[in-house]
Amino acid sequence: MHEVQQKLLKLMDTQNISGFALRDIGKEINETGSPQKIKHHLDQLAKKGLIVIDKKKNKIKKVNAGVDDFGGLISLPILGSANCGVAACFAGNHIEGYLKVSKNILGNFFNKAKDLFVLRAVGSSMNRARVSGNSIEDGDYVIVDRESISPEDGSYVVSVIGGVANIKKMYKDKTNQQIVLVSESNQDLPPIYIHFQDLNDYMIAGQVIRVMKKPDELTSFRDAAASDTLKALGPMTKEEHDYYMNL
Repeated sequence: MHEVQQKLLKLMDTQNISGFALRDIGKEINETGSPQKIKHHLDQLAKKGLIVIDKKKNKIKKVNAGVDDFGGLISLPILGSANCGVAACFAGNHIEGYLKVSKNILGNFFNKAKDLFVLRAVGSSMNRARVSGNSIEDGDYVIVDRESISPEDGSYVVSVIGGVANIKKMYKDKTNQQIVLVSESNQDLPPIYIHFQDLNDYMIAGQVIRVMKKPDELTSFRDAAASDTLKALGPMTKEEHDYYMNL
């Protein structure tokens, strides 16, 4: 996140900047250049879902986790990405934005929304996992319960190893005194083994409780465009048909 945006969010923790002129906001954060620079970064924060700008009421409000005053939706903080293959993506405690969901999406977890956070899944090595009937595929959002750090065997967890986050299915192998983290996909990825005596270097950041699937809008747009193209072209050979359908 840009330094100016960080300053703006920090300012909004202590002051209500609604009604402030852009130049005055700039002075508060020691950015005395162009007011348009402040406007640009406020707009960027709004696009990320970190603030809400109500131009009609001349209000600017920082979005916080929990029930949203604007529409009654629940805002869950997005803390970054987690890899579904090798542990290669860092998930730090840095809010990139908010995922907004309605009450019934969370079900029984609604009453503990403050304990939930969101990560973007990277990779496809958990595409055979099933969390409430959904797989975990590249680009999906996973909702994580940070309070569930001692989940039952077979749970899907976000693990942090050496400061790096990954999503795996967890088993406790008591016979061999180890935790086994397993991928569930059509890829041949070996498990990760962690001995009980090495758990100081291993952390469970929480249990995956929901998967919010990425809309496949591009596919539907492509298919609709291909269909229109075929109608316009009229009768054609099988080779021509296959060519246009694969555009």
